[in-house]
Amino acid sequence: MLKDHDVGAVLPAEDMERARRFYEETLGFEPESADPQGVMHRSGSSLFTVYPTQYAGMAQHTQVGWLVEDLRAMVTELRERGIRFEEYDFPGLKTEDGIADLESELAAWFKDSEGNILGIFQRRRA
Repeated sequence: MLKDHDVGAVLPAEDMERARRFYEETLGFEPESADPQGVMHRSGSSLFTVYPTQYAGMAQHTQVGWLVEDLRAMVTELRERGIRFEEYDFPGLKTEDGIADLESELAAWFKDSEGNILGIFQRRRA
């Protein structure tokens, strides 16, 4: 069944050169493969692909998220690389300095060069 396999994400990019610079230079990913249909990157044991399309940045939800051990340290490191974290103030979701305390986890969101919403999450230990 599917539950026994890694999952991959597919992220849209309007400008592939700009997206490659963001993922490779800003976030530090190395391309695993690249062709006109997109660029594939490895993250842990999973893969994600950035592909060209005119519909990039239209989704208003988290499109991919990373589980990290120390969210605050990761936010600091990403800020040092020029990442700006989103601030939200909705019923049930409020960030402070870019970080939301969701009881069972901490979370922070940022946008890539194409307007896609990316998240980082730290689960609370039981």
